[in-house]
Amino acid sequence: MKFRVIPLSLREANEFVEKYHRHHKKVQGYKFSIGAVNENGELCGVAIVGRPVARLLDDGFTLEVTRLCTDGTKNVCSFLYAACRRIAREMGYKRLITYVLESESGTSLKAAGWKCVGLAGGGTWNRPNIGRYREDKHPICRKIRWEVNLA
Repeated sequence: MKFRVIPLSLREANEFVEKYHRHHKKVQGYKFSIGAVNENGELCGVAIVGRPVARLLDDGFTLEVTRLCTDGTKNVCSFLYAACRRIAREMGYKRLITYVLESESGTSLKAAGWKCVGLAGGGTWNRPNIGRYREDKHPICRKIRWEVNLA
């Protein structure tokens, strides 16, 4: 099946995420978001790309795929990861990163030419000892970071 990239607003991409994502909710901000449509013009998946969530990685030249979500259509994930790579490169960024759960294989990322760089973080964002109370609504297990060099 052939796919085509379309631009999406954050609202449109977040609506798709709210409907289909297994363990994440919508995001607050972004640099760009795209959709993959099939030959019938039906939206099969979305990608939302923004600044890195980890502030130490936010160097002005790195972007993060903060959400990638599909309706289950085969090959849409790798299509979107590859499209994000091309778009970020054209925008002048040097590196693109994303994270997957330890339980996820990363097959789509491998197919799109990304490299696994190892385990990262995990844990809660709740910090009551410093007055920052937050309910965890996302998986708090460790993640696997993937990246692609755009230079």
